[in-house]
Amino acid sequence: MFSKWFRSAFSVFLIFSTLFVCCHHEKKDREILVSAAISLKDAFNELGAIYQKETGIRVRFNLGASGLLQKQIEAGAPVDVYASAGVRQMDALQDNGLIIEETRFNFVRNNLVLIVSSRSALALDSFKDLLDPGISRLAIGNPKTVPAGQYAQQALKSMQLWHRLESRLVPAENVRQVLDYVAREEVDAGIVYASDVPVSRGKAVIAVSAPGDSHDPILYPIAVIRGAGSPADARKFIDLVLSSSGQKVMEKYGFLSLR
Repeated sequence: MFSKWFRSAFSVFLIFSTLFVCCHHEKKDREILVSAAISLKDAFNELGAIYQKETGIRVRFNLGASGLLQKQIEAGAPVDVYASAGVRQMDALQDNGLIIEETRFNFVRNNLVLIVSSRSALALDSFKDLLDPGISRLAIGNPKTVPAGQYAQQALKSMQLWHRLESRLVPAENVRQVLDYVAREEVDAGIVYASDVPVSRGKAVIAVSAPGDSHDPILYPIAVIRGAGSPADARKFIDLVLSSSGQKVMEKYGFLSLR
C-alpha cells in the first residue's frame, strides 16, 4: 500500500518537476534577434536593456555592415528585426517579400562627416582639401556593402572628387572600422557618420561635414522580418525604438530625430 502511494506521489513530483523545468527553460530562452547596422551598436545596446527590463525578453544583437546583414537575411538567417543604416538595403528585402511591410518605419537620420585623428596636424576646411598630395590614405566603408561608404561615394562624386581620390581610398568592412583606422592614425582621414565620432573617445575629430545635397538623405529604417519567430515581440522592440523614450536614447548617441 505504502509502496503504491509512494510511486504515485513520486510520479506527480516528476510531472511537476518536468513542468517547472520546461517553463523555466522557456522563460529563460525567450528572446529576439535584432540584426542592426553597427553604427547603432551603443544606442541599441541601451534600448535592448530597457526592452528586457520592461518585457522580460532578452535581445540578442547581430551587428555589422547593413549590406552583409541584408545578405544573411536573404540566405535565411533566423532574424526577427532588421535595422539598416540605409534605405537601399531595406528596399531590397521588401522587394523580395522578406519584411512585414506594415512594420517598416524610418526612425532616425544622420550626417556624413570627414574626420581626422585628434593628433593630426592636417587642417581640412573642405572635402577638396583631400586633394593635397600629403593625404595618401582616405578610409571609407566599402560602397558595395556599407551604406556610409555608399553615401561617401555619392558625396565625392557630387564634388567631382571620386576619380581623383579613388587610388587613395582604403575600403573598410564597416563604418566603425573606418573610425578605428583614423583613431589609430593608420590613414590620414576617413568618412563616417557624425554619431560614430563620440565612440572614439576624443581620438578622432570632425574636420568638416558633407553638404546635405551631396548625397541621399541618411535615413535608418527598421522592420520585422517575415517568418520571425515571435513577430509580436519583435514589433514591441520597434515600438520602443519609435517611442519618445526610445528617441531620447537615439539622440543621446548622436542620431537626429525625424521630427
